[in-house]
Amino acid sequence: MANIVIYLNKTCPYCTRAKALLDGRALAYQVIDVTGSNELWREMEQRSRRNTIPQIFINDVHVGGCDELYAADRNGQLDQLLNS
Repeated sequence: MANIVIYLNKTCPYCTRAKALLDGRALAYQVIDVTGSNELWREMEQRSRRNTIPQIFINDVHVGGCDELYAADRNGQLDQLLNS
């Protein structure tokens, strides 16, 4: 089973879309809500080198944000990450 982590906040529409893709594939994932937490936001920035949400990691590989997650799903890279 893949270890999936998604940094998000609950009001972000891109976060909701990313979760919808993961939910649609019945994938379990850990949510790290960065809302109101400078410490968690800095952690996300350090791991991803980005300052936007969501940021998604699969087995410690940085996938990127919502658009990158959907692109990875379309081109088969998501399946490769999930099976690695």
